[in-house]
Amino acid sequence: LRFDEKVHVVVFKSEVKGVFCAGADLKERAKMDDAEVGHFVKRLRNLMDEIAALPVPTIAAIDGYALGGGLELALACDLRVAASSAKMGLIETTRGLLPGAGGTQRLPRCVGIGLAKELIFTGRQIDGQQAASMGLVNHTVPQNNEGDAAYQRALTLAREILPQAPFAVKMGKLAINRGMEVDIASGMAIEGMCYAQNIPTRDRQEGMAAFREKRPPQFIGK
Repeated sequence: LRFDEKVHVVVFKSEVKGVFCAGADLKERAKMDDAEVGHFVKRLRNLMDEIAALPVPTIAAIDGYALGGGLELALACDLRVAASSAKMGLIETTRGLLPGAGGTQRLPRCVGIGLAKELIFTGRQIDGQQAASMGLVNHTVPQNNEGDAAYQRALTLAREILPQAPFAVKMGKLAINRGMEVDIASGMAIEGMCYAQNIPTRDRQEGMAAFREKRPPQFIGK
């Protein structure tokens, strides 16, 4: 996906009705020794980092349970859409654990430190409506009979992104992600570097021409 130029948006969904991702298999985990657990969690953390580093926008379609590592997977995505009936939570403390695949870092960056601490300390599960009210998800929708309401809303969101200039969207994602990790002056410099890379693109010229000619732009991603 990282190197496929035809891919402009990635939507993460589950093939299991009622479950986005239920997290680690604790029965499997119980059979591991301490070293194996450490290696497993490190690999999981690396996977989430790879997802977060995808150059194109990513959307998690949460149509059911997103617990523990499942919510960490959703947090690694850029955008999240949830069914109102979905259940989300970093429940690790209820099992004698703590989030180990990015949850302690991505949740506070998403909802703020106070709410993140409350959710992690209590291991509380929240529904899609509550998640939307605290900014954990971008949109919440009533579940449908097929059980894929969040996925359908995620597709609608993806279709809003698809017509836009692909390289500009990629640079926008890069500027936001890198800029959020530094002070604002450094962030402005990062934005400037990303903007400079976009200036010579054919899509920028096409966008300007389409505006002058009062027609929809035809972007090619170059």
